[in-house]
Amino acid sequence: MNSSPQQLVTFLSQFIQTPIFKIGDEPISLLWLIKLVLSFLTVMLLSVICKRLLKNRLLPKLGASQGQREAVATLATYGFGALGFVIVLQINGLNIAPLVVTLGGLGIGVGFGFQEITKNLISGLTLLIEGKLQVGDYIEFDNLSGHIKEIALRSTIIRTFDGGDVVVPNSNLTSNRVLNWSYKSLTGKLHLPVKVAYNSDPILVTETLLNSAYMEATVMQEPPPRVIFKGFGESALEFELWVWIAQIDEGFLVKSSLNFIIEHNLRQVGIKIPHPQRDLWLRNIDELKQIIPQFPESQSSNNGQESDESTGLNPQLSLAKSLRQSISIRDSLRQLPHFNICSDIHLRELIETGYRKFFAESEIVFNENEIGTHFYLVLSGSIETVVTRLSQHIKIYKSGDILGEVAIMLNLPYTSTAIALEDTSVFVINKHSFDRLLRLHPDLAETFTQELTKEKKIYQDIRQQLQDLGLLGMTEHSNRFAAWVKSRLKGIFSAE
Repeated sequence: MNSSPQQLVTFLSQFIQTPIFKIGDEPISLLWLIKLVLSFLTVMLLSVICKRLLKNRLLPKLGASQGQREAVATLATYGFGALGFVIVLQINGLNIAPLVVTLGGLGIGVGFGFQEITKNLISGLTLLIEGKLQVGDYIEFDNLSGHIKEIALRSTIIRTFDGGDVVVPNSNLTSNRVLNWSYKSLTGKLHLPVKVAYNSDPILVTETLLNSAYMEATVMQEPPPRVIFKGFGESALEFELWVWIAQIDEGFLVKSSLNFIIEHNLRQVGIKIPHPQRDLWLRNIDELKQIIPQFPESQSSNNGQESDESTGLNPQLSLAKSLRQSISIRDSLRQLPHFNICSDIHLRELIETGYRKFFAESEIVFNENEIGTHFYLVLSGSIETVVTRLSQHIKIYKSGDILGEVAIMLNLPYTSTAIALEDTSVFVINKHSFDRLLRLHPDLAETFTQELTKEKKIYQDIRQQLQDLGLLGMTEHSNRFAAWVKSRLKGIFSAE
């Protein structure tokens, strides 16, 4: 009974140790193959551990980028694995010299048969080492857009916005043009084409599009949005709104939001988006008149009028109501004596470089002694200016008034603090745009000077400010102030 298991063990031991064939002088048995497989598995496991340690522990401490970590860890893993396999073979008694020659000859044949794979492997190493494309980058390539999920030696996985993973051979990425939005930053520009009817006012269109851009929170104010008048289309005036956003990979959502806002705002101001128009010429008009029945014109017109009245939709009344509810920046500027000499072209440039801004009640618009960089046109609400150091209330600005222009005209700090008395909407114009307008229209400097000297209260504060800065002597008479302003403006704008 006891000899039977022992005989079985002896038989199995002899079976797995019995040579099956020879490689050179080394006899190959089943036990030898088992040891070789276990050794290879051990080498592979150590290679994986080595890759993880390099990629996640050591290389991040050395400041390597994600792409560099992937490249170095991959190359080190393959090198460690190849060295481990050679050592395992030598330990197990195999002479690898003939094997290397055999594999070399076989490699030439395999290379011809697997050129594409070899090309992808080399491309993968190129991508990993150069680091031009890295995991997490947002790219556009061959009508495909998405984030790079993984870069392997043979292929790259791109996660699309639909949630799918697309496997792209690396050679396609290295041999074709790829738009990498994340190479420097994710900031990018969106182009939104807009077509309006031919009877639309281009200035109002520009203003409406810019207002729509600033209503979207994700749109950047620097660089500011731009409106491009592309030309005269077949059935519409063609514009394009340019906006910059910080996360270009959210461009689809931002475009959708802007399209909703633009459509709503165009409808509010009565600007129509036209349908394609075609002229139809009828050659046999007399024959058609005999076929088509005639209807009384009065009946059709009455029905149309009743329909409009019954539905409560009168196009003219709706347009007038929309225009009353909207605040036109151009009309507000036109009401000011400062800008009534400007043409629509120059006003459009001013409107395009400015932007709307909203201030809540008690919110500070600007502080005294701050360097003047903008001036403000009040569209709705009210703003009060206060000299805090004197606890003196200067003036309350309401819809149609401008404030802050003195500081940017004379390159001086703000002479007072401006505070919103209620929820207030303003149009902000920066110094660069204002300076350019004054250079184009020298008469504006004279107009601003005349308007400035009319404000006695503001004049006193400005005079005190100038005296504090040592720019105006205490003995100078007030009637010389206008001449001083003119000469200062002349010096500022001639220097530029």
